[in-house]
Amino acid sequence: MKSYFALAGIAALAFSAASFAAPAHAKTYKEVTFGVDATYPPFESKAPDGSFVGFDIDLGKAICAHMHAKCVFVSQGFDGIIPALKARKFDAILSSMTKTPDREKQIDFSAKMYDEPTSLIAKKGSGLKPTVASLKGKTVGVEAGTIQETYAKTYWQPEGIKVVSYQGQDQVYADLLSGRLDASLQDSVEADYGFLRTPKGADYSLAGNITSDPKDVLGSYIAIGIRKDEPDLKKQIDASIAAIIKNGTYKKIESKYFNFNVYGS
Repeated sequence: MKSYFALAGIAALAFSAASFAAPAHAKTYKEVTFGVDATYPPFESKAPDGSFVGFDIDLGKAICAHMHAKCVFVSQGFDGIIPALKARKFDAILSSMTKTPDREKQIDFSAKMYDEPTSLIAKKGSGLKPTVASLKGKTVGVEAGTIQETYAKTYWQPEGIKVVSYQGQDQVYADLLSGRLDASLQDSVEADYGFLRTPKGADYSLAGNITSDPKDVLGSYIAIGIRKDEPDLKKQIDASIAAIIKNGTYKKIESKYFNFNVYGS
């Protein structure tokens, strides 16, 4: 029978070995699935062959390449995109989503992807501005689940402005063109590149940017949404964003879509 001291010595050695054991490795992702609302060109939309295209899509592919992971995109309406993420239908949200205090209560966000203001579109010569005084009695279209919907329903709807929500931004533009809407509220870059620069938008223009948001419903910058229980994924996505900015990949992708600095300061 081993003595007490011999057993104690063995236990001490075992504890010492455990103390210096290598830390657990971070999770390796062989595949990353992104939830995408493909109605928002030039950020995300579908090509005629059904493939996903756009600025966000190309950034997602670059992030996956840096992670040595396969990139998969899953169609999801924007109004249900956070519940779908939490239900594990995909790994992250890559859909021009702005980081806001309310959304941060539900999910985490990556490092900044880019930034853009919220703008009103109206018919040329209408004289409309993104203010209560100008829009009173008018009808404004927004995409469901967006910060623009929250803004319009927070500040405008109680003041006699009719706010109509749609499942996709393309549906907003369809009703704007048909005359059912007086104006549309969305991200400025999407409005410019996704509508105004197309033949359909020839008779419309930017009517102004939102400059007042005392309740902070518009949030800060646009980022990738990640579940709160995926710190390894967030860390690797953040590292990949930093890498593609540093090595010039971000600028190369940006120049394919825009003639200005969409990332911001």
